[in-house]
Amino acid sequence: MIRFYKDREKRILEPKLFSDVAMDWAEKIYKSGRGKANKRSQLRKFFDEVARLNSIAKTEDWSNILPYVNMLVAKSVYAEGRGNTTNDFTRFIKQSIEKIRSREDLEVFANFFEAFMGFYRKYGEN
Repeated sequence: MIRFYKDREKRILEPKLFSDVAMDWAEKIYKSGRGKANKRSQLRKFFDEVARLNSIAKTEDWSNILPYVNMLVAKSVYAEGRGNTTNDFTRFIKQSIEKIRSREDLEVFANFFEAFMGFYRKYGEN
């Protein structure tokens, strides 16, 4: 289970979110792809979309951004259905998106996803 905050009300992040948690998810998702799914280029498309949404969330009305953030779950299910990603990646997206309630939460997710992508690179050229 992904948790962004040690204390949500005080906005205290999980101390190991951008290190151990991101690394564990990167390893898990890489292994579940078995070299056939979860290609780095496919995951990068999701990361790029999160980064884009995070960027526009800083200036746009949040109530108009949140539906697009939630649509990432549908996109991950679609990618899984096509065999491009695995259920583990869909769970990574779904569990993370469920935590997003504000612009600040989206920024935490964008940073978490960035850390994940950095660790994911460790597992190969795909």
